Amino acid sequence: MARWGLTCWVLVAFALVGGARGQEADFVINPTSGARLAVFVVCPETVAFGGAPALVLVPGGRGDSRSFLGPAPAGSDAERLASLGFVVVAFDPDGRGASEGLEDDNGTLHQDALACVISYAASRPEVDPTRIGLVSYSYGVTMAMGTLARYPELPVLFYIDWEGPATRNDTGGCDADRLGHLQGHPCDDEIFWSEREASTFASAIKLPYLRLQSRVDHVQPDVDHALLLISEATSEAYGGNGTAPWTRLNDLKPNQVYSASQRPIFPAKDLDLQTLVGEFALELLALFAAQPG
Repeated sequence: MARWGLTCWVLVAFALVGGARGQEADFVINPTSGARLAVFVVCPETVAFGGAPALVLVPGGRGDSRSFLGPAPAGSDAERLASLGFVVVAFDPDGRGASEGLEDDNGTLHQDALACVISYAASRPEVDPTRIGLVSYSYGVTMAMGTLARYPELPVLFYIDWEGPATRNDTGGCDADRLGHLQGHPCDDEIFWSEREASTFASAIKLPYLRLQSRVDHVQPDVDHALLLISEATSEAYGGNGTAPWTRLNDLKPNQVYSASQRPIFPAKDLDLQTLVGEFALELLALFAAQPG
């Protein structure tokens, strides 16, 4: 697969695996590392050839596809999103889950992997490549924003980010709060952090960006990281520092940036995250996908 600027190879043809209804497993090759990457697809019960929208899911922390495919009474997260009509694509980054390779903590190697997974999703026979959404969870924001900034030609229609950290202060314990799963790495290692701070990439995002954020963040003690990423991504035409044609925080007014003295009102806490993601993904499809005819 080289349609979108990377040469990414599908190694194994589709193979039905146990677990979620309609779940398939595949492997693609990360051309940077040479590692085989496990990719899992959950399809809606009914899907027309070439006509379905898709969601590519990026796990948080050092997570993998199991966070989306694990069984639950109401169905896995991937199954619930597929029930809305999406082809759902989850994957294991290098060094995680069923994938080969070494952990890269969402640096450029993992970003190259995600670019291949997006290209793979666009090549699926049941997927409409003009209607692909990218959704990241927590620290997955760094892999997602890095990929979108470095591969702007990828066929991603919109991007949803749930409570992603913005800087090394959030993820590397580099401020007084001492939070994040990358603590212990030197905070002055500019080469390492240049690949792993979402704020570095946010201003280069050139597609609609929706940030989901509750008042009680799942890790951080405040919401400053959300306001920073919105400000960095929002177009200069609206007072931001970025190039995104449309940004929004939750369901508030689009294309707004916020200051410490003018903070928005946040919901208390997301109680049903995947329902929220699904509803917003459908809204963004309606707003930005070309309508047939």
